[in-house]
Amino acid sequence: MPSASCDTLLDDIEDIVSQGDLKPQDRHSARKHVVPKARKRNTQKYLQEENSPPSDSTIPGIQKIWMRTWGCSHNNSDGEYMAGQLAAYGYEITENASDADLWLLNSCTVKNPAEDHFRNSIKKAQEENKKIVLAGCVPQAQPRQDYLKGLSVIGVQQIDRVVEVVEETIKGHSVRLLGQKKDNGKRLGGARLDLPKIRKNPLIEIISINTGCLNACTYCKTKHARGNLASYPIDELVERARQSFQEGVCEIWLTSEDTGAYGRDIGTNLPALLWKLVEVIPEGAMLRLGMTNPPYILEHLEEMAKILNHPRVYAFLHIPVQSASDTVLMEMKREYCVADFKRVVDFLKEKVPGITVATDIICGFPGETDQDFQETVKLVEEYKFPSLFINQFYPRPGTPAAKMAQVPAQVKKQRTKDLSRVFHSYNPYDHKIGERQQVLVTEESFDSKFYVAHNRFYEQDFRNRLGNHLSLVPHTSAVRRDPASSRMALRLQRLHQDCTLRASVGLALFALLLAFLVKVYN
Repeated sequence: MPSASCDTLLDDIEDIVSQGDLKPQDRHSARKHVVPKARKRNTQKYLQEENSPPSDSTIPGIQKIWMRTWGCSHNNSDGEYMAGQLAAYGYEITENASDADLWLLNSCTVKNPAEDHFRNSIKKAQEENKKIVLAGCVPQAQPRQDYLKGLSVIGVQQIDRVVEVVEETIKGHSVRLLGQKKDNGKRLGGARLDLPKIRKNPLIEIISINTGCLNACTYCKTKHARGNLASYPIDELVERARQSFQEGVCEIWLTSEDTGAYGRDIGTNLPALLWKLVEVIPEGAMLRLGMTNPPYILEHLEEMAKILNHPRVYAFLHIPVQSASDTVLMEMKREYCVADFKRVVDFLKEKVPGITVATDIICGFPGETDQDFQETVKLVEEYKFPSLFINQFYPRPGTPAAKMAQVPAQVKKQRTKDLSRVFHSYNPYDHKIGERQQVLVTEESFDSKFYVAHNRFYEQDFRNRLGNHLSLVPHTSAVRRDPASSRMALRLQRLHQDCTLRASVGLALFALLLAFLVKVYN
């Protein structure tokens, strides 16, 4: 077979391309003669798809949210701040739990019943397939409890981030923000005071002046959630008060776990704050002080008496004694004795005539004997507190008191009843019958038939819509003072007022009819 031979050598593969072939640039220029074919599409369907998100997507900021808050005024203030931020972002705050897409449950850890209600609400929300965000002291103090697993939690100092937590929860995520607010390593009082707010009562502003406390009471679970004392600066609190009055508020409540300890962490004190606040209270508005423990008010008695005599400050102070037995107070680690409490009350009663002193009492603290309890009964009989909060002791998990030898449940219940009976045995307002007093109306009764007002001493007063005075009401958390005779007297008074009103209207109509007839016949 003859061998193949090439007479011409190829220098490169491109030499294979013939002279007549189109070059790449020629092929590109030829495309201008090609007319693309337009594809028809359904414009209406396209616009609909563009405006409507996929069926499995969720847009935060358009859902309905139902809120429930338990506990103290500090917790209520936190709830108002969270509601305000969510509404400002676009969420609808609804009063109807069944219509809501998400439940925001703001808890209290002071007593077992409050936590039981909180736990039951979580269970109900899960049964109804609601999204859930938890807030308040319960998850802050015990975030690892079994019934909290897999749920979103926002800490007591993180309420300014509630929108983020709700947004992620609606998307199906579980978020937990439990950190502390700090500035250069120093713990702050909490979220900013100038956040949006939806007040439950548009006439009342609740201002938290500090969070946490300096005590270590053996029964207290709130300390685990709120921590040590952290105060807001005076200028921020004054500005918040000024802003509230501009928004139409006529009453301010100062609140915290212990208002008397205010400022000790930032080099100031409660009287210094109060003197600045009274400068911005307008005529006709009032300021109410929150709870203060005896140890931190003792050194400011003179100044506090002057402030409580101010015409725009209620002559009212809540000073919890908890027990009149020094032995029990020592076991509670309350850091004062009964003599300290009496000194505070006696001084204020002398320097602030007519002042209302409210107090708290725990019945059945571990180790409380019958003699210890009788000392408490004698204290109530001696001072006849017009506002008394009687609490049966509940051991809170994780507290030292929960590990102490407990008083039998039946004994605790009986002591609570006995002390309630003592409270109902006296009438603290008998000496005020016939007095004419100026009051500030801040709300309506639940049935919307009466105005609820308070006088200078923060004594509650009910008035019907004609402005007629009905009664002064003592405060107790155990049982309301409402004996049958008082109820009957109130019914008779209302009946008398109704009859008087109807008679007046009837006479007026008769006079008009008579005048009309005289004119016709003349």
